[in-house]
Amino acid sequence: MFESHINDPTEKEFIVARELAREDLYFYTRWMFKKRKGYKWIKSAHHKIICNYLMRVYRGEIKRLIINIAPRYSKTEIAVNNFISWTLGNCPDAEFIHTSYSGRLATDNSWHTRDIVSSVYYRQIFPACILRTDSQAKDEWRTTQGGTMYAVGAGGTITGYGAGKLRPGFGGAIIIDDPHKADEARSDTIREGVNEWFINTIESRKNSPDTPIILIMQRLHERDLSGFLLGGGNGEKWEHLCLETLRDDGTALWPEKHTPEMLTIMAQASPYTFNAQYQQRPTPPEGNIFRPDFLDSIDAIPVGTKFVRAWDFGATKGGGDWTVGAKLGKMPNGRYLIVDIVRIQGAPHEVEAILMNTSARDGRQVKIRLPQDPGQAGKAQIANFSKLLAGYQIKALSITGDKITRAEPLAAQVNVGNVSMLKDDSWNDPLISEMRLFPNGANDDQIDALSDAFSEFIEPEHPVLTYYRLQGEEAKARAEAAGKK
Repeated sequence: MFESHINDPTEKEFIVARELAREDLYFYTRWMFKKRKGYKWIKSAHHKIICNYLMRVYRGEIKRLIINIAPRYSKTEIAVNNFISWTLGNCPDAEFIHTSYSGRLATDNSWHTRDIVSSVYYRQIFPACILRTDSQAKDEWRTTQGGTMYAVGAGGTITGYGAGKLRPGFGGAIIIDDPHKADEARSDTIREGVNEWFINTIESRKNSPDTPIILIMQRLHERDLSGFLLGGGNGEKWEHLCLETLRDDGTALWPEKHTPEMLTIMAQASPYTFNAQYQQRPTPPEGNIFRPDFLDSIDAIPVGTKFVRAWDFGATKGGGDWTVGAKLGKMPNGRYLIVDIVRIQGAPHEVEAILMNTSARDGRQVKIRLPQDPGQAGKAQIANFSKLLAGYQIKALSITGDKITRAEPLAAQVNVGNVSMLKDDSWNDPLISEMRLFPNGANDDQIDALSDAFSEFIEPEHPVLTYYRLQGEEAKARAEAAGKK
């Protein structure tokens, strides 16, 4: 019955469909998608489950809701764009605050919702919900009946805005969509800052104690905002909908998007990320980031392999961190080859010597990646190295993100058998041991260097990077000039 309405309805069917769209969020979501996009939504059972939970919020049965679901599984489409527009159609005076980790993303979501409300298809269903003509801002717009939509990034200012109505019935909500950026969630400072922002800012924006708060996100850390709230962080009890992509019975949540076989490969490639973002079970890493047993060894380097050597500098002589230079190659068949690892616990002059000697042995066709520490000291060090290595291709850049985040792209390739090692008894076993224990081993310098080397093959060129292609005397002059600044 529903399918005939959504495809090519007759006039009588359209009248029925319009009433269904007003009454049912799931039907409305599918109807609007088909009308606006021109093709049918590839629906899944979890879409209806999410809609049912959101309708319970609309009916006042749930005041605090957390939905944990994988990225790109229609969460924003349903819980932000369609839920807000649908509830505004039924309650044109409803007031909403929407937030995400990025102010720009929250604004885009707001504008997309406004686009829905202003569409001809929407007016066919909800003719009473009318946008104010003077309401053109992407992050703030209003209806003629007093409804409001305000979008802001996590941590942003919300002074002067509130959500909900101090009256019976649904009057709006606070909707938080992915408050943490994936590559920042492991930073205690950034993550806890989001949690404190929720307590100190978000909760004070309710116009009524009954104003619903909806948090929908992928899990990223045990103490992300979901974990914080589910653990009693704000003293309230939260209704929790947890949707795993690979279910206990071996079936997939959305097989049209990810089959069980695809999900199994993803879990094997990056178990920590998969458990958190796709299974909603973030756990402390226990040395399962790398699976070095999937590394195979080869005796010779294939012709046509391209190379980069990345360095991770230690600061201690005779103990502590190592200075490591890791040489990685990309073979003609697209696979990767760990070619060589050099390590030293040395004084600055010893580090300079091994850097120069290793570079001379590699040859000038091998790119060199160097970490640049912040501040003048870091710039001076890079200027010195540039002078010493005049004639070589050097890329110097600041290293950002935590160790696990930086290592995961390489680990994913190792874990699916896409990385080999050149046989060498001097460094093969120590590297395997470090991989097996990472990130909880005593050392991780080899992993840091290899992860940075792998970045050379996957990252786009960025104008902000200090990128030296040094050739002869001209390169030497540039380095000397940089050292005088």
